[in-house]
Amino acid sequence: MRLDDIPLFSMLKGRMSYLSQRQKLIAENVANADTVGFTPRDLKPQSFDQVLGGARAGGLRTAGGAAPAGTMARTSAAHMAAPGGQAATPGAVRAPDSETRLDGNSVVLEEQMLKMAESRMAYDAAIGFYQKSMNLLRMAARPPGR
Repeated sequence: MRLDDIPLFSMLKGRMSYLSQRQKLIAENVANADTVGFTPRDLKPQSFDQVLGGARAGGLRTAGGAAPAGTMARTSAAHMAAPGGQAATPGAVRAPDSETRLDGNSVVLEEQMLKMAESRMAYDAAIGFYQKSMNLLRMAARPPGR
């Protein structure tokens, strides 16, 4: 039996994957803070139903799943990026921050740092829960009296 066969571990794996992908998008937003016309992106929030449904189906999928038919996908680093200089990421949506500068860039570094801290805390919580669950499995697998 693999750990992915246990629904709790598949949900935690999916949650950590989602949070890693969100951190990557936030890092791209920060890197493009001075790019003319750049609009920050974020992932759609995961709902409990998506997480639970994905675990029942034998594994989690990130929010949004695969890209809808007819959208451009960058399959190689040598390919040109999607319009606007932003590569297509499944589940990513445009999430403009609270203000837009005259050059059309709407990245506010303070808001991006708050999102990054929020994602990091959620990731740390998922790792802690994963470690506690592993410790419980180890304790259950030990022979009595040891």
